Amino acid sequence: MHDLETFYGPNAGYVLELYERYQQNPASIDEATRAIFDSWSSSEQPVTSVPSANRVVASQSQDQEHNVSHIVAAYSLAQAIRERGHLGAHLDPLGSEPPGDPALLSATYDLSDEDLAQLPPDVIGGHSAEGAANALEAINALRAMYSGSISYEFDQVKSPDERGWLRDAVGLHLYHRQPSPAEARRLLKRMTEVEAFERYLHQTFTAQKRFSIEGTDILVPMIDEIISAAVDSETRNVIIGMAHRGRLNVMAHVLEKSYAAIFSEFAHARHEEGTPLTDSFGYGWTGDVKYHLGAEHLLGEGASVDLKVILAPNPSHLEFVNPVIEGMARAEQEIRALRGSPLLDVDHTLPIQIHGDAAFPGEGVVAETLNLWHLRGYWVGGTIHIIVNNQLGFTTDPESSRSTLFASDMAKGFGIPIIHVNADDPYACLTAVRIAHAYRDRFHKDVLVDLIGYRRWGHNEGDEPAFTQPQMYEIIRSHPTVRELFAKRLDTDGVLPLDEAQSLWEEEFSLLEQAKREADNGAVKIERVEIERKQEAYPIDIQVPRLSAEQLNLYNEELLNWPKSFHPHPKLERILQRRANALGPDGGIDWGQAEALAFASILSEGTPIRLTGQDSERGTFNHRHAVLHSKQGHMTFLPLQRLSTARASFTVFNSPLSEVAPLGYEYGYSVQAPETLILWEAQYGDFSNVAQVITDQFIASGRAKWRQDSSLIMLLPHGYEGNGPDHSSARLERYLQLSAEDNWRIANCSTAAQYFHLLRLQAYLLSRYPRPLIIMTPKSLLRHPLASSRLSDLTEGSFQPVIDDPRASQKREPVRRVVLCSGKISIDLLSHESRMHNEDTAIIRVELLYPFPKRSLKKILEGYPNAKEFLWVQEEPHNMGAWAYIAPHLKKLLGENVDVRVIARPDRSSPAAGFWDIHSAEQEQLIAEAAGISIKQTGGKHVR
Repeated sequence: MHDLETFYGPNAGYVLELYERYQQNPASIDEATRAIFDSWSSSEQPVTSVPSANRVVASQSQDQEHNVSHIVAAYSLAQAIRERGHLGAHLDPLGSEPPGDPALLSATYDLSDEDLAQLPPDVIGGHSAEGAANALEAINALRAMYSGSISYEFDQVKSPDERGWLRDAVGLHLYHRQPSPAEARRLLKRMTEVEAFERYLHQTFTAQKRFSIEGTDILVPMIDEIISAAVDSETRNVIIGMAHRGRLNVMAHVLEKSYAAIFSEFAHARHEEGTPLTDSFGYGWTGDVKYHLGAEHLLGEGASVDLKVILAPNPSHLEFVNPVIEGMARAEQEIRALRGSPLLDVDHTLPIQIHGDAAFPGEGVVAETLNLWHLRGYWVGGTIHIIVNNQLGFTTDPESSRSTLFASDMAKGFGIPIIHVNADDPYACLTAVRIAHAYRDRFHKDVLVDLIGYRRWGHNEGDEPAFTQPQMYEIIRSHPTVRELFAKRLDTDGVLPLDEAQSLWEEEFSLLEQAKREADNGAVKIERVEIERKQEAYPIDIQVPRLSAEQLNLYNEELLNWPKSFHPHPKLERILQRRANALGPDGGIDWGQAEALAFASILSEGTPIRLTGQDSERGTFNHRHAVLHSKQGHMTFLPLQRLSTARASFTVFNSPLSEVAPLGYEYGYSVQAPETLILWEAQYGDFSNVAQVITDQFIASGRAKWRQDSSLIMLLPHGYEGNGPDHSSARLERYLQLSAEDNWRIANCSTAAQYFHLLRLQAYLLSRYPRPLIIMTPKSLLRHPLASSRLSDLTEGSFQPVIDDPRASQKREPVRRVVLCSGKISIDLLSHESRMHNEDTAIIRVELLYPFPKRSLKKILEGYPNAKEFLWVQEEPHNMGAWAYIAPHLKKLLGENVDVRVIARPDRSSPAAGFWDIHSAEQEQLIAEAAGISIKQTGGKHVR
């Protein structure tokens, strides 16, 4: 006799669950099981656990015990199918066998079809039991749900409510609905448009790169379905980020870029792809290859519901657009024209990320972006992710490109539900995105669809894929397209005959031929772009409105005022209260206070501010304190959000300890919120190296490639204080090397007032002259007396691209040596004892490095007619810092006959010494030579 003591874990739990249901409503249990539970209830011993129940059941008939064991086994099988059905699903259009799992087999549970047929369907539970005659039919229905051409992974979802909703959604006809004949015809027409476009390009522009969508053609109807659902949800914007594969098709059919315009771009590419003709285009515009470009399209213009679809431009760095579109989405979702925090409406904008199967697990930016999804400063109410799964990288098989079974597995670590679907089953694919959108709409969380297809051609159209995957491409060559398969399906179902499907194909080809004639006849012109070349790109003549002392005193007073019930740390309170006296005659306005006053004035003038970065709420160097924390409890207070005169929102967030996604996010935000002052701060300036792709491909070149304006500010702590190679240099030379065509501004300020005025200038230029701003911010100068400022410096001054020597300018004739420098080294030089007695030397500070302030510097240098020796002094090694950039500018400014000498550390591969004593000796040598002191006096060696 079978002993029910063998039931344990989920099995035992299921028996007790059935018994509880029986106790509440005996009619809810099938008759055979109810008879067993009736005998339990008649027992004198109460049923409180499975073992006690087992002792009672042991006295029942063998048939009854056998029935219960089958019930538990059937339930376990059903649960295994729900949890691991994707391992047995037929997801590959090319017919490869699924990996499988023994848990999905009936035999694993000692169940036969006859056993299941004798059980009632409700033992399986869920929608599969609806309409089933017995458990066998319910299990087969469950297999069709979870192991057909669509399957699901939901166990990683932490919320029981969400898991329950997802399980229910799998079986609801709402998402699995069969289309009407008219809908099926429209779907076939759409698939015909997708395939015909690719085939026409293939035969018309032979061997030109287009990165065909073929093999995952259904992606376009899937995006259509999401957009349709977004319209129903009253979403106003859909922002799409994707790499190059399928991009032209998405632009043509989702964003309705005309065929003729695309064909014109192909014709233009014959000259040199991606490079405009110099005779046709103005300065500052390079353009980009056609499959990197972005586009916008407004659906339903003039109708009751308008929805804008935006495809963000993206370089060949595949997934790096991911955080960019998240930032764009957040910018669209926020209302910033009010004091305090912005109002956030996540239903306003829906982001869609389209990934590659090799890039999704391979590119670290994907994980960084996924990590942002539920963070307070980055949440966008959920993103719909689609992996366009070609089952292949460029030439690399999955087993060589990832350590997981599925390309989507990384998403499980973030609790994201995953839907796998076969790209050759259009109905299943539309079901997948219906569920995905409904989940995002209800729970405002990320969801992922793994669209498994293939790549009909090589990585690009000039590549031969059979060199590396001959067997795979032997199958692909004979495999029908999804349109062909769907047309046959509709013919078989009696929905639409094959000759009508052929007519749709011929009609589409006629449209493409007509578009090609228009392109050939010049009906569509490639847009001519003219950008005025400026003698000095920096807008030197723009005057920012000045502030009165009364205004600044008012701001300062409010920023130092918090509720009486709020108690910051006593030490911090004393530090902040020093700011109350800094606006007095003795001065002492430091970097953090100058920033706070600048922010207060900018908010009062109606410009929103968003500041993020690593530890930016407090500031890495304990200088900002934009967020105050109560000594008791967990209360926080943001003075800038309570400013009575503010007419715009202020937010500051600590970012994750990463750079790529946070910086890309802020770039995207800045593009979509051009009226907002946006700052991203690195913990140390050199940490921005990790985000070099964002800097190179978006911030530095986005305007030239895509006409995409950004006014993002990057705050990069920079300066040599003996903290080693990784805490010294923000790699100024890299930003200067990328400087051209008036693409951004780079500054290295030496005083708090200069920083104050630079921030106000950047805010003033947002709508007048938008450019990114790179600032080498200080560390040791944050509280240095010579870097501090007075109130008059803030009220009477303005940002000076070049600062003259205040002492030498009073008596210019004796000056024979002009020392040019930038940033912290200038304060080191001014601090040197010998400097005060050296009347033949002038120290000139170049505060704006790019655009090079030619006129300002020339005017100052002309004031020293007797100067014969010119030096450039920098802390960085000779092969780093500003020297390589500034040397030709100085040579051109001073003339070929004037020699400019550089004082710097020797050429190095590492930016700074790792030992304090070496750093100190090097720094002393630099300052001594710059001051004209004999090297022998310092006991050191000559510096270049």
